[in-house]
Amino acid sequence: MKICLPLFTILLFSATANGWAETGLHVCPETEGPVLQVLGSGGPIADDGRASSGYLVWIDGKSRFLIDAGGGVFLRFGQAAGRFEDLDYIAISHFHTDHSTDLVALLKSGYFSDRNRQLPVSGPAAGGAYPGTADYLKRLLDRDTGAYAYLFGYLNGSDGLAKLESIEVDSQLNQPSRIYTDPDADIEIFALGVPHGPVPALAYRIRVGQSSIVFAGDQNGSSDGFINFARGADVLVMHLPVPENISGVGRKLHAPPSLVGKIAAETAAGKLVLSHFMARSLKNIEENLKQIRAQYNGPIINADDLVCIKL
Repeated sequence: MKICLPLFTILLFSATANGWAETGLHVCPETEGPVLQVLGSGGPIADDGRASSGYLVWIDGKSRFLIDAGGGVFLRFGQAAGRFEDLDYIAISHFHTDHSTDLVALLKSGYFSDRNRQLPVSGPAAGGAYPGTADYLKRLLDRDTGAYAYLFGYLNGSDGLAKLESIEVDSQLNQPSRIYTDPDADIEIFALGVPHGPVPALAYRIRVGQSSIVFAGDQNGSSDGFINFARGADVLVMHLPVPENISGVGRKLHAPPSLVGKIAAETAAGKLVLSHFMARSLKNIEENLKQIRAQYNGPIINADDLVCIKL
């Protein structure tokens, strides 16, 4: 006997079979203090099922700080049950697409929130072919020339939208810049320029009481200043998009595994979280991990999207 199902039923069954209809929520257990959730552990190529770079710092069950917003982070933010209303700060490391392109998608999502307080957004100052943070936001949102001019209210707090407070950090400075402080909660955020080829780029350190998370960002590992900046962090997040034998442009942009291990050891990181994977670094991941472990003997976590890491 032939059974005929309505087209909607067929599509719904197909979607469920492929996982499309699943809610996909991956909420970190509510706990006191800070928790790091990796939203995106991948790179700029859509070939491994990972979102591009993005990290969410939860404090006492609230999604307080977003570090980077690469492609796919908008979706992961929702799957993590993050709340736009709860964000106190968005920190962009640099303006490569795999670190910043979902920022405007997240802002559009915020249009439907009840938020009205200002939202600080930090990033590097202009350099080379890359705009500074204020200009980046203007190119996106300007009322007359912005690509998403219908969201111009984010620039001035009009149209019921939260005003964005642009904070630029000179990536050429050799000293950390304190860019956020909440004395009541004993929280600070610092930024430091890191070498990423010709791209102005920043690392971030978030201190919550006695605990610290350092986001190394994309960098080639040649900065002595970063060692002091990251020293003693409870969690050090470093990117591993390249294998040990990388050369050319890849080496100018990123640190190979042995140098990642050396940096983790010299900073005495409590935990090393590896992220920003690409196919070329995952292809022989055990060999890359061997290079890291030869330098660093602390715990190593290979990040996946939506994993939660308690400090």
